[in-house]
Amino acid sequence: MSESRYPLLIDGETLQSAMDAGDVLVVDLSRPPLYMQQHIPGAVNLDIGRIMASQPPVMGLLPETGYLENLLGSLGATADTHIVAYDEESNAKACRLLWTLDCLGHKHSSLLDGGLQAWAAEGRSLSAAAATVAAAVYKAQPESGVIADKQYIQSHLGDLQIVDVRSAAEYEGVDKRAQRGGHIPGAINIEWTQSIDRAHQMRLHALEELRTIYATLDPDRETVVHCQTHQRSSHSYVVLKLLGFTKLRGYPGSWSDWGNDPQTSVESGPATGA
Repeated sequence: MSESRYPLLIDGETLQSAMDAGDVLVVDLSRPPLYMQQHIPGAVNLDIGRIMASQPPVMGLLPETGYLENLLGSLGATADTHIVAYDEESNAKACRLLWTLDCLGHKHSSLLDGGLQAWAAEGRSLSAAAATVAAAVYKAQPESGVIADKQYIQSHLGDLQIVDVRSAAEYEGVDKRAQRGGHIPGAINIEWTQSIDRAHQMRLHALEELRTIYATLDPDRETVVHCQTHQRSSHSYVVLKLLGFTKLRGYPGSWSDWGNDPQTSVESGPATGA
């Protein structure tokens, strides 16, 4: 595969130029009813539920590779397609797609900074017409190095830099969303929304500010991000990737997996420092 022509994070002007050149496949992760009201012209809709599997009470698992290959092919994507993702909210759903693409070994993907909100605020065109695409053949080259499951975390617990991106209440065990509340021992709590500039249509903060937010983390350490189901933490995964973290893994299932297993170790209470 050739090197990507577009960076991991792109703005509306760059995306518009790429669309005019026919260089990208734009995937809208917005809720289908909203997609039918307005979306970026030519964008195909992908409901977040189609790229997440579940084995209750564990949610947010990674579907099988063959299923994902068929799904991406139905959207018109091949392994060489540059895919640009966005959604209508905070781009967490779009980031879950980008992490999924990394799991498949996909080398060409970008996040639209600010998603649909920023695009619309810039006065760019919107459409209510569903996009039509020709099916393609997608062949993955799975990359296990971006995945950390429960067994991996347990066996490397003392060596990993674990970033829990949930709210402080979830981290402390006050907001309990599994059989047990709390956090993975040694995990650092940096809530995922800190990276978002709400005053500028949900775009990410400038790189300098992002570096300050994550200054307690060591970019050279192997890092695992998680939340409740690895949707919010997919956003943090993309942000850390943008900041140059290369030893980076996401935990599919996240706290719905760890917190519902009586055999895992759990800590509770506020963070004592990163």
